[in-house]
Amino acid sequence: MTKRQGKSGTIDVKALLADDKEFLRALVRAALQEVLEAEMTEAVGAEKGERTAGRQSYRSGYYDRTLVTRVGKLELRVPQDRMGRFSTELFERYQRSERALVAALAEMDVQGVSTRKVKAITEELCGHSFSASSISAMNQQLDTALAQFAGRPLAEAFPYLILDARYERVREAGVIASQAVLIAIGIDGDGRRQVLAVELANRESRSSWRDFLLGLKARGLHGVEFVVADDHAGLRAGLREVLVQAAYQRCYVHFLRNALDYVPRRVDDDCLQELRWLGACPRAGHRPDPGDRRDLAEARRDLAAWLAKWSGEYPKLTGWVEENIDETLTFYRLPRQHHKHLKSTNMLERLNEEIKHRTHVVRIFPMARVAYGWCVRSPSRPTKTGLSSIAT
Repeated sequence: MTKRQGKSGTIDVKALLADDKEFLRALVRAALQEVLEAEMTEAVGAEKGERTAGRQSYRSGYYDRTLVTRVGKLELRVPQDRMGRFSTELFERYQRSERALVAALAEMDVQGVSTRKVKAITEELCGHSFSASSISAMNQQLDTALAQFAGRPLAEAFPYLILDARYERVREAGVIASQAVLIAIGIDGDGRRQVLAVELANRESRSSWRDFLLGLKARGLHGVEFVVADDHAGLRAGLREVLVQAAYQRCYVHFLRNALDYVPRRVDDDCLQELRWLGACPRAGHRPDPGDRRDLAEARRDLAAWLAKWSGEYPKLTGWVEENIDETLTFYRLPRQHHKHLKSTNMLERLNEEIKHRTHVVRIFPMARVAYGWCVRSPSRPTKTGLSSIAT
């Protein structure tokens, strides 16, 4: 063993003990074993082999118990009495620490830390590592909370609803396939945003979106007046069946992406930039942004000018825009202060980024239930959106 010199030139005993983990482990184990024997003596009312009239019970062997500490795992022999009355207080603090550790493991899982990293962290902190399967089993305690979240009643009205889906890779019966994660965000009358539902489906079909929306209505969803979503055919069909009364806003950002399919590879940048600004209200010194225009009439005047300017050069693009742009301008029927937030699904895309941050570490989920658990553990508490009180 290498000797270390302290500042005074003497041997640094503390450093030596810190380096010799086996010595510390044996020392702590001996001390705890003595505590257990002393507690048994007090409970029984007699030392080992002592004959006394005040004896309350008799010793009856030992059972083994492993205690995880900062110096590593300690194998202890816990004494027992014949009447089964003995209960040590030594493990009470350990049990509290164990519960805290399990809670910490669950929180790491929620934050998207991989089970392998959790294993390495626990081994470094407490000298004992949990297997990846053990960590996954611990996190199953979250399933009850997830079920309560998924089935909670929706008592208040949600005038605004934002729908979107993302995909995760799941292994089922040995086959890896992408499954759709359907997500709904609702905005109540006070402008608070809530994650209403997160569900897995084989794909974004009419039936999957219809069942998703019917599930929301069964939980009490009502008062929906305005829905923001992309132009997915299955989603549109589900909306027509379940939320007939709600106005549909096609996501402006998705609309601009779809427009790229109707232009050649080399296209005039001014054409696309002006298309992007069609719904903008130019302000001195400010770059226009879709949703800033004062009213629909102003937007339509600029649309006519844009069509006249570019129809000769890009007839395919202008024809498609003229046919499809009306659904992207539905947000003009809302109060002007709501335009910026509800012209696209960007409010939900932020949530998708949170989900992606957590699920990226897994890449391929072993089963659909696990994928659902990871996706639904994203922030779901009501948050402010910047919208004033809603009165559509």
